[in-house]
Amino acid sequence: MKIAVIGGGPGGLYFALLTKKRLPDCTIDVYEQNRADDTFGFGVVFSDETLDEFLSADPDSYDAIRSSFAYWDDIVIEHDGDRTVVGGNGFAGCSRQTLLSLLQGRCAELGVGLHFSTHVDPGEVETRFADCDLVVAAEGVNSPVRAAHADAFGVRAVETRNKFCWLGSARPLDAFTFFFVKTDRGHFCAHTYQYEAGHSTWVIETTPESWAAHGFDGMGEEESARALEAIFAGPLQGHRFITNRSIWRSFQTISCSSWRQGKLMLLGDAKATAHWSIGSGTKLAMECAAALSDAVVAHGDDLEAVEKAYEKARRTPVEITQHNAQVSLRWFEDMPLHWEKPRYQFAFSLMSRAKALTWDNIALRDPVFLAHVEDEFYARYERRTGRDTSDRPTPMFTPFDLRGLTLPNRIVMAPMAQYSAIDGDLTPWHFSHYTARALGGAGLIFTEMTCPTPDARITTACTGLWNDEQEADWARLVDFIHATTPAKVALQLGHAGRKGSTNVPELGENVPMAKGNWPVWSASPLPYFDNASQVPIELDRATMHDIRDSFVASARRGARAGFDMIELHAAHGYLLASFLSPLTNRRTDDYGGSALNRARFPLEVFMAMREAWPQDRPMSVRLSCSDWAEGGLCLDDLATIAKAFKAAGVDIIHASSGQTVPWQKPVYGRMWQTPFAEFIRLTADIPTIAVGDITLPEQINAIVAAGRADLCALARPMLNNPFFARQAAGHYGVRTACGVPLDWPVQLRSGEYQLYREAEKANEKQAELNARARPNRRHYQHAEQVHG
Repeated sequence: MKIAVIGGGPGGLYFALLTKKRLPDCTIDVYEQNRADDTFGFGVVFSDETLDEFLSADPDSYDAIRSSFAYWDDIVIEHDGDRTVVGGNGFAGCSRQTLLSLLQGRCAELGVGLHFSTHVDPGEVETRFADCDLVVAAEGVNSPVRAAHADAFGVRAVETRNKFCWLGSARPLDAFTFFFVKTDRGHFCAHTYQYEAGHSTWVIETTPESWAAHGFDGMGEEESARALEAIFAGPLQGHRFITNRSIWRSFQTISCSSWRQGKLMLLGDAKATAHWSIGSGTKLAMECAAALSDAVVAHGDDLEAVEKAYEKARRTPVEITQHNAQVSLRWFEDMPLHWEKPRYQFAFSLMSRAKALTWDNIALRDPVFLAHVEDEFYARYERRTGRDTSDRPTPMFTPFDLRGLTLPNRIVMAPMAQYSAIDGDLTPWHFSHYTARALGGAGLIFTEMTCPTPDARITTACTGLWNDEQEADWARLVDFIHATTPAKVALQLGHAGRKGSTNVPELGENVPMAKGNWPVWSASPLPYFDNASQVPIELDRATMHDIRDSFVASARRGARAGFDMIELHAAHGYLLASFLSPLTNRRTDDYGGSALNRARFPLEVFMAMREAWPQDRPMSVRLSCSDWAEGGLCLDDLATIAKAFKAAGVDIIHASSGQTVPWQKPVYGRMWQTPFAEFIRLTADIPTIAVGDITLPEQINAIVAAGRADLCALARPMLNNPFFARQAAGHYGVRTACGVPLDWPVQLRSGEYQLYREAEKANEKQAELNARARPNRRHYQHAEQVHG
C-alpha cells in the first residue's frame, strides 16, 4: 500500500508513524510546505487522559516526548485582584517545535519519507499521487485540498465574534493561568501556560468592540504586541511579548459532512476545528490520526471500510468536542457579562463553562475549591433571603422565591405534552402523571401546554381550560398536590397557531389531520410545511383581541383552580412565537419589523393576563431563544424581547429554543440550551429557567452555583424517574434545606432510610472506582494557593 500525507503537522506525522510502525511494508511519504524547523505558534497542551492515550498508541514516541513536557496540576484564575487556584486538573505543555521535531525523528526512524519545503497544488493532487492508494489531507484549518473539494466534503465554516492572537513570553508560570484585564475601553483575557523552561504561550482574546476601541484594527504585528504589553503589564511582570505571525484573527469553526472524497481523506483541523479555549486542536488531530491509522491497518486499501471505521471511531467524539468548544467560546464572548460575578462564582462559572466539569467532578478534583464556591453561594443566599444555610443542602435544594411564592427547591418538571386529553378534558393519565412527579420531590410542576379555546390546540388530545368542568378537574389535581407535597404547580397557557389542527405524534407530528380540521392562525400566512400544512390566516386586530381575551379568561380560571404560577408559552413556533421570529413574521404593520414590534402582540397578551392574575403570584414566559436557522432570532433580538417582558412584569423567563421552522439545525448536547438562560439572566438581570438535556443532579448544582440559571427544568429524566429529586437528595445526603425537613409523604417514609443508606454505599463505591480510574499522575508543580 502507498500513502501520501499532505501536511507535516502533529496529526499528519502521528498518523504516518503509527501506520508505518504496524505496516512496515507500506510506503508513506509526508509533504510539508514549510521547512523542517519552521513552526507557527508556541506551545501545545495535553491533558493526562490524552497523554495516556499516546502512551498506549506508541510508547516510543511518548517516551521521546515526555521529557520535554512541563507538567502542572492546577488552573489559576486571576480576575479583579483575586488569584484563585483550582487543582486536580492534570495538564502538560510542550513546545510545538519540540513536538514536531520529535515526531519527525520518530517518522524518519521508522522509514517514513519526509519532504519539506514542498508545495502540493490542490489541483494536481489526483495526477501527482495517481499511484497512491490513499492521500491524507492534514494541512490545517486553511486546507487548500479541502477548499478545492468543498462541496464534496460538505464544508461548513462559522466565524466566531471574538478576536484573538497568539504570542509568547519568557515569563515563568506555575500553572495554566487565565489573566483577566479590564480597561476603560473593554475586556481582555490571556490564556497562558508554560511549555518549557523560560517560555510560555499567551493567547490574547477580546471582544470585537474592545478590539476596535483600542485601535488594533489599524496596527501591525509589532505595534499590536507593544500595545498588549501595556494592557498586560501587571501579569507580564516586566517581561516582553514575543511575536511569531501574531496577527489578530477570528476563529473559524470548520465541520465537514463527509471526511472522504475518493481516495482523499481529511485529518486534523482540515476536517474539523474546535476552539482553542478547551485546548483541543492538537489533541483532536493526534487522536483522529490514531483512529485513521487503526482503520488503515485493519482494512488496508478498502477505503470504504476505512472511512466507515474512521467515522465510527471519531465522528461522535469530534462533534462532542466541537459542541463543548462552542459553549466554551461563548463564555468568553460574553466576558463583559460575567465580569461582576463574585470571586468564586466567576471561577466556578469559568471552570464549568464547557459542561464537562460539573459539581461532583470538581468536588473530586479539588474539594477545597468547591467548599469556597459553596461558602460564597450560601453567604450570598443568606444575605438575599435571610434563611439559615448551616445545613449546606447544596445549591439545588435551596428554596427559591418568586413574588409571593417560595419553591422548596430548584428542580422543575418541564411542560411535556401528553396527548391524552379527550376534547380538552383531563383523564386519569394526567392525574397519575403530574402527581407522581410532585410526590417524587420536584419543587415546581409545569402543566403541558394548555389551550384557552378548542381551536388553540395542537391536536384533539391536548388539554384545555375553557369551561367549568376543566377548571374543576384542574382544581382537584392541584389540590391533591398541595395537600400531599410541598411542590408548587404552574399552568402553561399557549395557542398552537400555524402548528395547530394536526395529528397526534404517532400519526405524523405537525401533519394536518385527515378530517375535522379547524382554521389556524399565525403572524403571517406562511405554512409550517410547504405543500402539506394549512396556510394560516394572518391575524387581524379583531382576532388579536379575541385571542388575548381568551388567554385572560383561562388565566382567571387558573387562578380559581389554585395554580401557584402561570406561564405564557411564546416558544416553539406556536402562535405567539410566530410573532417573535423574523422567519415567521413578515408583517409590515406595527406588529412586524423590529424585535420590539414583533414582541408587541405577545406583550399585549402577557400584560392583559398579568392584570387578571393575582398580584402575589408569579408569571413566567417561555421563549425560543434561537431558531437554529439562518435569518432567525439573534441574540440582540433576544435581549430586547427579554427586557421588554421584564418591563411588562414577568418574574422569570423559561429559556428554550427551536421548533420554529422545520429546516432548523440545532446543536444538541448536555445542557445545550443553558447558555440561553445564562445570556438572558446576565443581559436582562432577571431569573431564568434552564432546560434541555439536563439529566443529572450535579448538572443542576453546577448551573445554579455558576449563576447560569435559577431553576432547572427536566423533561425526559422526569418521565424515566419520577423520584429524581428524592434520589438526588439521597445522593447528597440532604435531609433538610435551610432548616426545613424535606417533606416525605407519610406513605413513603418507610423507604427514606433505605434511600439514604443505599446512596451512601453507592457514593463510597463510586469514590473507589474514581480513584482507580484516575489517569497517570506525572511530576507536577503546584501553583501558590491564595484563598480568602
